[in-house]
Amino acid sequence: MKLKTKTYLSVLAAFAVTGAQASSSLSFTSWGGSYQEAQEKTAVKPFGIANKVDIKTDAYNGGIAQVRAQVQTKNVTWDIVDMQLSDVIRACDEGLLEKINPDIDLAKDKSGKPAKSDYLPGAINNCMAGNISWSTILVFNKDKFKGSQPKTVADFFDLKKFPGKRALRKSPEGALEWALIADGVPPAQVYKTLSTQAGVERAFKKLDTVKSSIVWWEAGAQPPQLLADGEVTMASAYNARIYTAIMNDKKPFEFLWDGQLKNIEGYVIVKGSKNVAAAKAFIKEATKPQALADLATSTAYGPLRKSAVSLVDPKVGKYLPTAPEHQKGSLDVDPLFWADNADALNQKFAVWLGRK
Repeated sequence: MKLKTKTYLSVLAAFAVTGAQASSSLSFTSWGGSYQEAQEKTAVKPFGIANKVDIKTDAYNGGIAQVRAQVQTKNVTWDIVDMQLSDVIRACDEGLLEKINPDIDLAKDKSGKPAKSDYLPGAINNCMAGNISWSTILVFNKDKFKGSQPKTVADFFDLKKFPGKRALRKSPEGALEWALIADGVPPAQVYKTLSTQAGVERAFKKLDTVKSSIVWWEAGAQPPQLLADGEVTMASAYNARIYTAIMNDKKPFEFLWDGQLKNIEGYVIVKGSKNVAAAKAFIKEATKPQALADLATSTAYGPLRKSAVSLVDPKVGKYLPTAPEHQKGSLDVDPLFWADNADALNQKFAVWLGRK
């Protein structure tokens, strides 16, 4: 992404107006791989060049242990971190993150509306400025269904009409939500239903109907390979993995947007950072609609600002989890539900897997 000179000057002016002195260095920590490479290309490097800031990058595997250790030992070496919403909630509650005021720290949209009105629900809070939504979705190999093709979550569970092995991630998260949707529970009622013993039993009973046909996966690279090798006809997968398989490898895969499970992540600042003003200036630039659109074009992850969606390359836009046409039947993963229930449901899931 190329930032115009006017944009560069506006950033520099922002520092001058607030009295904040641009740091000579910043650190940026994300998830590595092609995603972080896209972040560096569209946001990190342009900001560093424009402000003469040396931005050092690091990668991690999520969680809050490393952030907690830095804060507790008062040896904070990370400034900006790309963090999943579930981790943001925990870290914010523990006081491990600096506060972000959307009215001050985030850019308005082009019409002058405040950032809060431009963001999708749940995508910003007082510790995080959301940047992307990614989904775990159901997908199928079009070559395996020459006639009628799957369209709904219920079709994933219909072995008679759509025969063949299925691939699911070896986790209750996703499997239980889809089982209830396939059994007729509206997406908006899924977590309320799963909060009851009867709802959990209902979900596992539905999973029983396909258990013998499931191939379990654990690494994100497995579903596209299982589909390509013909080991399964349908699978759950991370949206960007399938997008890459379709666009780069020309695989005959198709998304089932019905029941997509959307996750949110965003930028946070570690409590005790010595570069808070510069970190906030970076986040303000990196979460502008055009910046989010550029990141989405590079990754097929959905931008979390509504005004950014129309700015994405149309070739990529139809694959975005946040595209308006994909919202019907979608479900936002509830991080609070899983924070409260993960241990118990993981145990139940392990017992269920072991039963014949």
